[in-house]
Amino acid sequence: MSSSTKFLTLKTCDGKEFVLDETIVVRSQTIKNMVEDNCVSNVIPLPNVDSKTMTKVIEYWKKHSEEDVSKDILAANFLNDKEILDMMCQEVANRIKGKTPEEIRKEFDIKNDFTPEEEEEIRKENAWAFE
Repeated sequence: MSSSTKFLTLKTCDGKEFVLDETIVVRSQTIKNMVEDNCVSNVIPLPNVDSKTMTKVIEYWKKHSEEDVSKDILAANFLNDKEILDMMCQEVANRIKGKTPEEIRKEFDIKNDFTPEEEEEIRKENAWAFE
């Protein structure tokens, strides 16, 4: 484990505290905003979340941060399960929303195999997507 790993403590409305790696916790846009805006100290209060629910959320965060989402999407598509497919595609959309192409490549460990010229051509052809 890296010495630069930062941990955050979440405190639920029923008083239970969860200490988690910041990279997992910031999956929550609310918590991410609080951290970025320096609105939190050592403990982040969660007045509307009880420990039972938080346990489920943490389980989901950990599971989906460790798994290859693309495999889940392929399986849901093959099985023709629209509900799971929609949910997993939304997961990907949430993870790339507002990110630069470089940030997206880093998030999903994607190698950029375009030349600068090819990338510029793609940007020109799809200028609407970069507005």
